[in-house]
Amino acid sequence: VHLMESGGGLVQSEGSLRLSCAASGFYFSNRDMSWYREALGKEREREWIASINLLDDRTDYNESVSGRFTISTDNALNTMYLQMSRHHAEDTAVYYCNDVLVSLSWGQGTQVDVTS
Repeated sequence: VHLMESGGGLVQSEGSLRLSCAASGFYFSNRDMSWYREALGKEREREWIASINLLDDRTDYNESVSGRFTISTDNALNTMYLQMSRHHAEDTAVYYCNDVLVSLSWGQGTQVDVTS
């Protein structure tokens, strides 16, 4: 099982960014998946951002990103996405994906840096 996050970079507060999470070794359709993030200086506080239920596509969001971020999947590509917009400074972090039980090995993450 392998997770690989990508799509991060430098983004202005009014810009948009789409992160991707590509999975190998299992199928997204078999698991509920989530995005998490870890801010600099908070290495022990990996924050849950959003989740998606693969059976009914129900989504849940951390209040801090609700209305600004959208989680989705493309099961044919076995890839999950996080569409980000209207960034806040506190969105600067390394973003990771995992299942909702955090039962998979973490990938390397993808860095997002928000500039004003």
